[in-house]
Amino acid sequence: MYGALSVLALAGLASCASSSKTAATSSSTSTPSSSGNSIANVPTGDEKLSKEELEELFYARKESELKNFSQADVDFVVGMIGHHAQALVMSELAPENGASTSVQILASRIINAQKDEIATMQQWLADRDQPVPQIHIEGLILTIHGGDHNHMQHMDHTNMPGMLSQVQLNELGEAKGAEFDRLYLTYMIDHHSGAVVMVEDLFSKDGAGQGDAIFKLASDIQVDQRTEIARMQRMLDRMATKL
Repeated sequence: MYGALSVLALAGLASCASSSKTAATSSSTSTPSSSGNSIANVPTGDEKLSKEELEELFYARKESELKNFSQADVDFVVGMIGHHAQALVMSELAPENGASTSVQILASRIINAQKDEIATMQQWLADRDQPVPQIHIEGLILTIHGGDHNHMQHMDHTNMPGMLSQVQLNELGEAKGAEFDRLYLTYMIDHHSGAVVMVEDLFSKDGAGQGDAIFKLASDIQVDQRTEIARMQRMLDRMATKL
């Protein structure tokens, strides 16, 4: 997969580099010297980059992307890993607590999406030589360990927007059937709304969210969470009409 992506990336770079060369050489050949003669004879766009030059350009851009991050980016990613992890705790309750089919399907989708994004965020940190939080879930207890490369330390994840308190988690864990559905949707709407606030906070900070990877990650989270908020609100509204 990565080989195919590298080939596509190199092809894109070749196209961009060729266009840049065409523009640059056209400008150079039309610039006269003070004597009225052309400054230099420069190729006019037919010149192609070699495979080695393309690879050098590709890896230079890749290295530049890995260096293009701020402490605000790191804090956002670390925090969002913990935020997503609590959504796993909440969603894994659905089957055993007698959730309706529609809520179980929703919970399953949330689990799959959040796990994928957690893995992406952990890799983002590792690629930039940043400490990578590790998640441990035992029933309703979520523990996240992080710290420097030499030792791991417990991280507090309860003060982020939308995070449930342990009392709320216990309440959700005890709910069954329709009551679980109602609480799950209500709490998950708040939880997702908190993630949207975290993205907005990231983009409001100078120099944050500038790298291609972090911008795409945060933007995707924002769009996905808003979409699911709307879906869950419709589900709650339908439940209310049946009462």
